[in-house]
Amino acid sequence: MRGFRRVVIWTVLGMLGVGGGSVVRAVEPATAGTSTATAGAAFDPEAATDAWLARLPAEQRARSDAYYEGGYWLGLWDFLWGLGIAWLLLGTRLAARMRDAVERLTRFRFLQSLLYALGYILMVSVLTFPWSLYEGYLREHRYGMATQGLGAWLGDEAKELALGLVFGSLLVMALYAVFRRAPRTWWLWGAAVMLAFLVVVLLIAPVFIAPLFNTYTELEDPALRTSILSLARANGIPAGHVYVYDASKQTTQVSANVSGLAGTLRISLNDNLLQRASPAGVRAVMGHEMGHYVLNHVYESLLFFGVVIVLGFAFVRWGFAWMVARRGARWGVQGIADLAGLPLFAAVLSVFFFLAAPFLRTFIRVNEAEADLFGLNAAGEPDGFAEAALLVSDYRKMAPGPVEEWIFFDHPSGRHRILMAMRWKAEHLPPH
Repeated sequence: MRGFRRVVIWTVLGMLGVGGGSVVRAVEPATAGTSTATAGAAFDPEAATDAWLARLPAEQRARSDAYYEGGYWLGLWDFLWGLGIAWLLLGTRLAARMRDAVERLTRFRFLQSLLYALGYILMVSVLTFPWSLYEGYLREHRYGMATQGLGAWLGDEAKELALGLVFGSLLVMALYAVFRRAPRTWWLWGAAVMLAFLVVVLLIAPVFIAPLFNTYTELEDPALRTSILSLARANGIPAGHVYVYDASKQTTQVSANVSGLAGTLRISLNDNLLQRASPAGVRAVMGHEMGHYVLNHVYESLLFFGVVIVLGFAFVRWGFAWMVARRGARWGVQGIADLAGLPLFAAVLSVFFFLAAPFLRTFIRVNEAEADLFGLNAAGEPDGFAEAALLVSDYRKMAPGPVEEWIFFDHPSGRHRILMAMRWKAEHLPPH
């Protein structure tokens, strides 16, 4: 139930440096249509929700709360680490020396941008590696989320670096071509370039990028495959295949998605979901993911993030000029078209996205709630949906406070999702 389009969006932004234990036990699968209310009593959604939450052992719930709450601090340290790297590159004039070096190597501007981008991405990757090792490997193993050995994890990191070098360098080349050719309106055209890259990555990611990290095979269970494809056809989704990918070689987390645009549309679920959830739980998750497609959340997100990116570039226009006026001479940065200013550009843009993060999460959370309700109506599996909500409790806090949920959650909390499912169930129980 993790949003594929969000991963793509933040991956593209990450190209610029923006943002910058034991296996958790599976929850006992639910049976579709099984009431969680006390036998003989009228069905009470609140009581049913509490009964579902009571299935989580206290130790597991405390562990997932600690994992998720730790992520709040990780977001802050990610941001500060990125600012620190920018300050290092600018303050030591290393960014300016890199610009001078590429200008000596070639007089062609597009090659200068390419070489600078490659050097910048490699340098940032080296400087962030210790933090990435802790956050992406050591911490994940400590909380029982990861299944990869160090060698396999480093292999995936190398693939991500290669992709970052390819797409990141192309993005930097395109942006700096705009910066040079449109000195007054660069922020509008630059935002358009960024949005275009989002669309391109969304188009190619399901078919060309995702298989670099996982193997995709046809779902073998004929009954489950038939029910998922029937659900897709009933909701106007033109898919003829259901794919399973081997996420268990990397993580214990469950996930699924209906990803891509136009001809690259794919319905996929990971093997953890297949192994840990009942058929009702799988159908509930797939109904949710299909909701994103039917409700046009991908296109809605592109429009929304397009506006956000324009606002972000407008913020950079102001912030970059303000910093250059005060520090530009010391750093050797002359203006927005100066390659030496790339660390500053990334830093100012990261400030914007850090400040805007609660609003971005709220937009995504609303989309997720809409997909939840669509999935309940489409699949008709409230208990399966509650089961899936418990499964993602491995890595999400189930019952945050309202302010905490608004600031940090890009999905409705587990309790809210189960309560929605139980309210749906209460309205669809046969009359006594």
